[in-house]
Amino acid sequence: MRPIDFYYWPTPNGWKVSIALEEMGLPYALHLVDIGKGDQFKPEFLAIAPNNRMPAITDPAGPEGKPVSIFESGAILTYLARKTGRFFGETERDRIAVEQWLMWQMGGVGPMAGQAHHFLKYAPLMDPPQDLPYAKDRYRAEVGRLYAVLDRQLAETEFAAGDFYSIADIAIWPWASLWEGQQQVLHDKPHLARWLETVGNRPAVQAGQSLRIELRGGHQGKDAQSVLFNR
Repeated sequence: MRPIDFYYWPTPNGWKVSIALEEMGLPYALHLVDIGKGDQFKPEFLAIAPNNRMPAITDPAGPEGKPVSIFESGAILTYLARKTGRFFGETERDRIAVEQWLMWQMGGVGPMAGQAHHFLKYAPLMDPPQDLPYAKDRYRAEVGRLYAVLDRQLAETEFAAGDFYSIADIAIWPWASLWEGQQQVLHDKPHLARWLETVGNRPAVQAGQSLRIELRGGHQGKDAQSVLFNR
């Protein structure tokens, strides 16, 4: 099997796809996209991912056996799940459940947790500092609300979409695993805590999250932040 070209940087969105590739046992060729240096704006990357965001993939063995490039983590996950027939459930009802929790992550947890990280961790370190109590409170509270929604779901099911592990879990876990940086607590969310541990103990999840992890956290300087935040 020809390897999938995987465009990546060690962030929660990147981890979604690295975890999926590891879980599905798909060979891949890693291409680092240093988002602090502006690699995401290079023409060759924009030809694959026009929204200048990683992750992205190019599968040389796409539909009809022809190459296909895909951007947006949710689209990549659903493509890989269809390609392999794994982690998407067995029935149409299963797939509906997976898709709704995947969309919940894409429209809720990802953007809101990302904003929480920005205003709680990065903005206060900007020059000049942007320490904005309203923004911090807003996104901290919304992330907490979303995690409470997930905790209630996990009180009824083993995994996000039901009693089977799916791409919904793969999408949610990378962001939820960083709950401390989002200034959240788990003592009142026991089902979420149980799920975080269960998913986090999977060897493929550990392999996907650790992929080039040594590169993470190196974007604290002014130049890197100006690239990341379009300043």
